[in-house]
Amino acid sequence: MARSIWKGPYVDPSVLRKVFKPNKSLKVYSRRSVIMPEFVGKELEVHNGHKFISISITEHMVGHKFGEFATTRRKPTHKTKK
Repeated sequence: MARSIWKGPYVDPSVLRKVFKPNKSLKVYSRRSVIMPEFVGKELEVHNGHKFISISITEHMVGHKFGEFATTRRKPTHKTKK
């Protein structure tokens, strides 16, 4: 279910604190946070449950969530006959 429009987008307070500090790479654990226009041009590392996936925020990503850009599933590999 989507979040109500009158509430506005959800951004974790820890993400907001990290984005406005001058750091090289920011590690984001909050996959449910919405990407805001202030994040455009930043380099972020989003946690997928196992490791951090590096992403660069563009203007087309605004309004989407961080979790959409760091997949948690691996492509299955099957044994091949020799």
